[in-house]
Amino acid sequence: MGISNNITAVLNFVALLCSIPIIAAGIWLANKQDNACIHLFRWPVVLLGFLILLVSLAGFVGAYWYKETLLAFYLCCMAILIGLLLIVLVFAFVVTRQDGSYYVPGRGYKEYRLDGYSTWLRDHVVDSKSWRKIRACLADSDVCPKLTQQYITADQFFAAHISPLQASI
Repeated sequence: MGISNNITAVLNFVALLCSIPIIAAGIWLANKQDNACIHLFRWPVVLLGFLILLVSLAGFVGAYWYKETLLAFYLCCMAILIGLLLIVLVFAFVVTRQDGSYYVPGRGYKEYRLDGYSTWLRDHVVDSKSWRKIRACLADSDVCPKLTQQYITADQFFAAHISPLQASI
């Protein structure tokens, strides 16, 4: 077996081992029924873990025993996964590029307007189904109680340097 096959086999074995915690995290998320925020991430994480497991297994077996058909399958699947990852990254960058913020005199934080965000993001936040999910996530978090404990007066709140999420609540 050549050096390149050894390197491919080792890297795919490491990827195979890394897929196990991803699958376990997805199963753990699937068992947490009480949190609305993780609802969207449950099964995609499990699916991603299984895809990584299958592709890395094909790459490992193909490289270790020099099975050309498995190596070809591995290369095609890896190219598709990398292409999908690039598409998702470009989409996320385009959608979140604008932040809708502007400075307000006398405030320690920026104000945010929905008009400053991308059209796709604006349409999905304004949608009543999406907003119910977002509101449920915010209600489940401990952001509001922490703010009331940390800032007692309105002047303290307005002078504080807080995150956009904290300012919107």
